[in-house]
Amino acid sequence: MTLHTINTGFFKLDGGAMFGVVPKSIWNKLNPADENNLCSWALRCLLVETGGRLILVDTGMGDKQDAKFFSHYHLHGNDSLDQSLAAAGFHRNDITDVFLTHLHFDHVGGAIKREGESLVPAFPNAVYWSNEQHWDWAVNPNDREKASFLKENILPIKEQGRLSFANTSHASGFLPATTFLEGFDIRLAGGHTRDMMLPQLSYKGYTIVYMADLLPSTAHIPLPYIMGYDMFPLQTLDEKKSFLREAMDNQYVLYFEHDPVNECCVLEETAKGIRAGRTFKLSEL
Repeated sequence: MTLHTINTGFFKLDGGAMFGVVPKSIWNKLNPADENNLCSWALRCLLVETGGRLILVDTGMGDKQDAKFFSHYHLHGNDSLDQSLAAAGFHRNDITDVFLTHLHFDHVGGAIKREGESLVPAFPNAVYWSNEQHWDWAVNPNDREKASFLKENILPIKEQGRLSFANTSHASGFLPATTFLEGFDIRLAGGHTRDMMLPQLSYKGYTIVYMADLLPSTAHIPLPYIMGYDMFPLQTLDEKKSFLREAMDNQYVLYFEHDPVNECCVLEETAKGIRAGRTFKLSEL
């Protein structure tokens, strides 16, 4: 197995929404907000080469939305999905699988592109992976979450015959649910949104967990730091408690999708609880 960091740029979200009940006087020291109370966050995907397959985990926001949409989220930075793939020696046509942790727009937006008036798969040779429970949740969204589930990002996957469901039927709480491929397991987390899938990878003797929106950044490791976007925050709290202890005891490597600075970290025990220890780039493993 070979892993590549795929940076697709940065976007901005309200700091209060990202840090939930934590006061701005505290979180602003961790990710300082601009004059509009917006903080920058990464759109960091992951490319997995294994068993003759090339698997892209999440896709960033893409670029097919209109100017009004991007005026809310301020996509910025010098990185793009195509540039990052090229730096790893690949093209989007080489992708065999797109593994979607969940179907919020900042994770799935790049999965579909516009060609004239049509919406088509952005990875023409890939199978797109979700799970049945999350798919149903996303295509029949509740009123609070529907702004994150954009039909143009989701429905064309099925309409174009590209959708497959990972077998997550053996999930039991926040545990590895199933083996997707050798060395690539799936964990389920349900506090942020129903049945979000977190890849757990065996790589160079390490266990790497792609944190998606369970832990968007190192700043979200302390237990009270839970996003206002989470559908079930007390479930997130329980999942964090369980996972952080397991990851600490087993020295997992945490890979962050949204941390604007840190790609990876290991955890350490402190007087205040489990916190981020050494931070580093994936390429340093």
